[in-house]
Amino acid sequence: MKYIVNESNDTAFNIALEEYAFKQMLDEDMIFILWINKPSIIVGRHQNTIEEINRDYVRENDIEVVRRISGGGAVYHDYNNLNYTIISNENQDKLFDFKSFSIPVINTLAELGVKAEFTGRNDLEIDGKKFGGNAQAYIKGRIMHHGALLFDVDLSVLSKALQVSKHKIESKGVKSVRARVTNIVDELEEKISVLEFRDLLLDYMKKEYPEMTEYTFSDTELEEIHRNRDAKFGNWDWNYGKSPAYNIRRTIKFPSGLIDAYVNVVDSRIDSLKIYGDFFGIEDVVAVEEALIGLAYERDVVLAKLQELDLSRYFAGISAQEIAEAIVE
Repeated sequence: MKYIVNESNDTAFNIALEEYAFKQMLDEDMIFILWINKPSIIVGRHQNTIEEINRDYVRENDIEVVRRISGGGAVYHDYNNLNYTIISNENQDKLFDFKSFSIPVINTLAELGVKAEFTGRNDLEIDGKKFGGNAQAYIKGRIMHHGALLFDVDLSVLSKALQVSKHKIESKGVKSVRARVTNIVDELEEKISVLEFRDLLLDYMKKEYPEMTEYTFSDTELEEIHRNRDAKFGNWDWNYGKSPAYNIRRTIKFPSGLIDAYVNVVDSRIDSLKIYGDFFGIEDVVAVEEALIGLAYERDVVLAKLQELDLSRYFAGISAQEIAEAIVE
């Protein structure tokens, strides 16, 4: 097992580094990465970026926006947010098993006298208040799990930068984002810095995996990561893309995630379709979108086509009936 303490705060570079470790360091059975971003919003793989952010606020406050390769919802990072990544060779039985990958954080906090719990589909909470979220990507027997931990984040900026969907607020039964979250530092009896907490989490992993050694990137590897940073994660097309043309929009929140469907219907048939959301899946939903093009815009017709597909690869925990409902009234 290898560990990497990434000292860069360049968000696009950091996510490019994470992807490199996931897709290129295949000889390593397990990799643990710790990293901190500058003020940024990280949007999920399937999300419509412009619907997730307060664009004026983000622009005025020089907040970087980067799309990651895993599903789930948008999160705000700053210099007091700690990110950790665990990459391991696993079969699909571990897919979206967020709880087991969260144990290092839960146990590190326990050593500091704080009881943390895994709740919902991918959240970490202290006394009912969220301080961390998790997401995963999966490719050919390899899982990349990453978590974002609110250590001492400016929650006023978080609430202004994220244009949070009303569906998420309503589903939690509370009135604001700030009522739902907490910083780790506020729960500690003895205050420490985010870097000290990072080191404690690394110390925990070293005790659990005594064979773990540090990995240092070569100049050649760093050049490749920088190229990918510029071509992909620092590129407007990847992070924002083009807004879809549509004449029907349907948004429904299910227990396993929100689906936001933009449908352009011409002569009662689906002419174009784009599906966004904070759901999880291991393959790009473009294959599902393409399969529905040309079909009559009728619930039973769309459902019949969806039932021909292995939807579990695109929408974890969401049924064909629910997806059809999200697309067709």
